[in-house]
Amino acid sequence: MASVPERLIGAATRLFADKGYDRVAVQEIVDLAGVTKGAMYHYFGSKDDLLQEIYGSLLRMQTERLEAIASGPGPVAERLHAVAADVVVTSVENFDQAKVYFRSADQLPEAKRRAMRAERRRYHERFRSLVEEGQEAGVFRTDVPADVTVHFFFGTVHHLGTWYHTTGPLSAKEIGRHYADLLLGSLRP
Repeated sequence: MASVPERLIGAATRLFADKGYDRVAVQEIVDLAGVTKGAMYHYFGSKDDLLQEIYGSLLRMQTERLEAIASGPGPVAERLHAVAADVVVTSVENFDQAKVYFRSADQLPEAKRRAMRAERRRYHERFRSLVEEGQEAGVFRTDVPADVTVHFFFGTVHHLGTWYHTTGPLSAKEIGRHYADLLLGSLRP
């Protein structure tokens, strides 16, 4: 059986995804999780903390995976392809978490929003470092700044929730491969 924090996060994720963060009461979350409000407040100080953890846990997992792949062996093009595919696959596999955050992040208090943006920026900077590594090695074109490439790519990743359905004809891995292929194709000199 899942731990109390895991149950709370799962319940909040489902409810926020279905109804929207601002339309969900704490009582609904604890009812769905099968715990008391006291148990929730033992682990999370507020509904805002739940929202922050929903996306934070996904981002931490993706960052660990990014770091492992980016620091691993192999040519930079292969490592960039792998991290690009991975962020798509892990976003699709955790769609509700990603969608909840992107729909509701502006409802977090300013300090929590800044903290989440800083974590996401660190992820993007590490991703960008692979683009820059390839540019410096002459493997990737240099006429487009690495920042523009990263913003373009993540704009498409963040847009997945508006059109991709897990019941559609393409799997998460296929979408990830296509996105990574398109990214690498756009970087060829």
